[in-house]
Amino acid sequence: MIVEVHDLCKSYPSFHLQHVSFGLERGRITGFIGRNGAGKTTTIKAMLNLIEADSGDVSYFDLPLKGNESAIKKRIGYSTGTLSWYPRKKIKTIVDIVKRFYDTWSEESYRKYMNLFSIDESKTPLELSEGMKVKVNLMLALSHQAEVLILDEPTSGLDPFSRNELLNVFTELKKEGIAVFFSTHIISDIEKCADDIVYISNGKIIVATSKADFIDRYSEDGESLEDTMLRMEGGAFHA
Repeated sequence: MIVEVHDLCKSYPSFHLQHVSFGLERGRITGFIGRNGAGKTTTIKAMLNLIEADSGDVSYFDLPLKGNESAIKKRIGYSTGTLSWYPRKKIKTIVDIVKRFYDTWSEESYRKYMNLFSIDESKTPLELSEGMKVKVNLMLALSHQAEVLILDEPTSGLDPFSRNELLNVFTELKKEGIAVFFSTHIISDIEKCADDIVYISNGKIIVATSKADFIDRYSEDGESLEDTMLRMEGGAFHA
């Protein structure tokens, strides 16, 4: 496993993340599925030490995040799906600022993904569509040669065409051995591109397995993945 999450717990007055465990593999796309408020963002923030977990451990590349955070974060990319800083600065200017923070920055990779995503570096974030903003965030992460992408609701708010285009990008990235982990409540996105599913409900991991195994174990005859997830979320599922 390139990423291992073990027994993460985090308590708030009205919400509890409970003993969350799962792993991510190189060259695979993992969909992190659950309804809004299920604990997806809390889990991701704890994975990145953006919030301090009450207990549990996270490791990347066989290194614990605690004590190795700076080195690890040079090898991973994180995106919330929006590009909200420096809205009136040209993309090229933003890139010039960001790359100073990474000794792993590759101009070759930057040019490669800029061309792949059809990004015009002379534009500002204000001039970009929501789909293009997501692509700029991905370009920045991949230009410092991220081996893991952790994306919180990257397709939220995108039109169907832009969502499909982004999912196709994920498929291309996994061919390069990159692990893609993205949260979503849009089940059709999982159906289109995910290799693995991590399903969270009310702060607990219900299932973490391959999509094929998930369908084989939990889907009834004639059900789509969305039908299965809705049935499980509705309480008709018993472990």
